Amino acid sequence: MERVQFQQEQMLAELKDLVQKSLFTQSEVKQIVKKRTQFETALIRRIPKKSDFLRYAAYEMNLEQLRRKRVERLKLEKTASSISDYALVRRQFQIFERALKKFKSDVGLWIQYIQVAKREGARSLVGRITARALQLHPRTPALYIIAASHELNHMSPSAARALLQRGLRLNADSVDMWKEYVRMEMGFVEGMRRRWTVLGIHEEDRPIAEAETTAEEDMAPLTPEEIAAEKGGDEGERARRAIMDGAIVKSVILSAAKALPSISLFSALEILIRSYPSQERLRTTLLDHLYSVLKDTLQDDPHAVKMLATRKLRELTSQENSDDTVMTEGEEFVDALQAANESFSVAVGAGSTNATGMADVYVEFIEEWCKLSTLDPNLRAYLVASLRKLSRQPNAPPLLQAAHIRLTSPSKKAI
Repeated sequence: MERVQFQQEQMLAELKDLVQKSLFTQSEVKQIVKKRTQFETALIRRIPKKSDFLRYAAYEMNLEQLRRKRVERLKLEKTASSISDYALVRRQFQIFERALKKFKSDVGLWIQYIQVAKREGARSLVGRITARALQLHPRTPALYIIAASHELNHMSPSAARALLQRGLRLNADSVDMWKEYVRMEMGFVEGMRRRWTVLGIHEEDRPIAEAETTAEEDMAPLTPEEIAAEKGGDEGERARRAIMDGAIVKSVILSAAKALPSISLFSALEILIRSYPSQERLRTTLLDHLYSVLKDTLQDDPHAVKMLATRKLRELTSQENSDDTVMTEGEEFVDALQAANESFSVAVGAGSTNATGMADVYVEFIEEWCKLSTLDPNLRAYLVASLRKLSRQPNAPPLLQAAHIRLTSPSKKAI
């Protein structure tokens, strides 16, 4: 009980200050002491539970929220900071520190601590926590992503890049980490574009000394890539053009494909590139590069073939799918559907080493579109006829014939 008594003694100054500021009454302070004593008693048991620490921290968070609301409601005059202004937040941090001494291996607890510190604006503390967490858990991608995000939010792109590169050396099989690395580099390109717009670099190929004086205060420190790109002359122009064409992002995509040649990686990167708020020219360039790398990396993968074959269809349906409907008419759609079907037909009929897997993906494609009630009957007939033709080829996988029977049976004609 000496530990409990010690913690009680540490509360006295802050509780006294809270009463003096009329934020809490004497009765409320007694209740606070009682609750804290219960929590502290639970923490000194022989085998403490993580839930005890979390309940204690949650109680302190709620107490701090109540204090802030009362400060706002009472409209207290701003004076020099006193102990009650920071004691409750400090106690939250102390509780997490004590918890982590017992549960160092709990990654979730580290992440919760980081989130609390970020919410309270403790920038330097967040950096220290993430560094300690990464030392103990170097094979946890989420920690690298959180740490890199923290650096980016505080205008340190070089530090964020170094963190992600370090994480990828240890976690090259993490789709999430490669995805975040590509996201960061796309953000870098967009940031450079905005910077150059402010500095007027696009209009004139010249050194930026004149414009720098007006924009310097609002800009993050320059990275080596930015320094090279902002030089005058041919060298600076080539560097700017390469960055705007996504050279850095392309390099990351290529490295990712070499380290993790999987369809899940390419799917995640495609979704990211399509959804990221970048210029249309850059988005198209990066998607072209992604599909080119996909074609070279996963030549015989059925899902890769599907991803390549249905690219145009996904582009059209994503443009028209804001109201959860799918565009199934128009010349552009018909051409896209026909091109996708022909690509599939070639892949299935080429006698791939994974013929069954290729046929399975093709059947999935045919049934996916044929079940749409809005699909033109002529297009449906065209798809079913293509399936029938492939199913009658020598050595065709049986599932093609089975799929054709399902689609042409009386119970399916209404699809």
